[in-house]
Amino acid sequence: MRVITIEEHWTTEGIDRALRARPAGTRDESVALNDRGDIPARLFDIGEQRVAAMDAAGVDVQILSLAPPGTHGLPAGEAIELSRDANDRMSEAAGRHPTRLRAMTTLPMSDPDAAVAELERTANDPGHVGIMSYGRSGERPLDDPAYDDLLAAAAALRRPVFLHPQIPPNAVREASYRGFDATLDLALATFGWGWHIEAGTAALRLILRGVFDRHPDLQLVLGHWGEMLLFALDRVDSLSNIATHLERRVAEYFATNIHITTSGMLFPRLLRHALDFTSVDRILLSGDYPFHRLDAAAVTGFLRTLPDPEDRRKIAHANAESLYRLPSSAAGDQTAQLQGRS
Repeated sequence: MRVITIEEHWTTEGIDRALRARPAGTRDESVALNDRGDIPARLFDIGEQRVAAMDAAGVDVQILSLAPPGTHGLPAGEAIELSRDANDRMSEAAGRHPTRLRAMTTLPMSDPDAAVAELERTANDPGHVGIMSYGRSGERPLDDPAYDDLLAAAAALRRPVFLHPQIPPNAVREASYRGFDATLDLALATFGWGWHIEAGTAALRLILRGVFDRHPDLQLVLGHWGEMLLFALDRVDSLSNIATHLERRVAEYFATNIHITTSGMLFPRLLRHALDFTSVDRILLSGDYPFHRLDAAAVTGFLRTLPDPEDRRKIAHANAESLYRLPSSAAGDQTAQLQGRS
């Protein structure tokens, strides 16, 4: 079966240098997670090596996105230049491998107007099919009115926004995540817990701000099986009793505006739980490459836990094709036959 995965990370040497050069106190320490094992050798590649890894994992299409924190932690001038460069490189990669690679646009969120301009610059680029964002840029949350024009543009262009986790602010880290050794501090604040609370809170703020009422066509994507929100949705929905300005109850937006990805966590129990709160039409495969490595047999085994072949098809590729407006599997097969795999 055709397999499409989203949230497949990479970065540029320029962004990596700029992030590491930030002064103490403003530097995103999660960049250190990019140094583990052979991740550096894989993270900077969006060419032949990546395509070979996709072949080995049985992945037909990857949707590329910058590794956290992207350009969100950079001053506006640097963010604008480096975002543009990254987007151009992703366009080139998709052009070299038209049946294998697509991209989520990275935006210079420290300058909201420039972010809109960069989104519009890539609007007609067939290599760009979505947006990778984070819950805040500096101290400004994604639900801030300054970003409303950007979210309106994303909705109009039908560019889904992937809301990726990011490390909590220093004040929050000091209050809740420090007090162990430096390695454990960082792990607790990132992949062990903090990342997911940050992303889930950011998504919840977008709902409460009325973003999906103003922009009903806007689609949001959450990794890691919903960044904790699905697991607490019964409780979270009680906010509806206070947020009476909303057109619907909080939980209802998960049926119309929010999609969930696996982020390399191919556990049937998580799938079963997710299906209690959302539909199979809103679940996407994500490998989280190169931080996770998908195994073809594991993907097949995971999909086979769904008894309905149509449900397997949706999660494997059809949902991604619909959301990101990719060629259908039949069209993709015809293209591959005519052109050969790039």
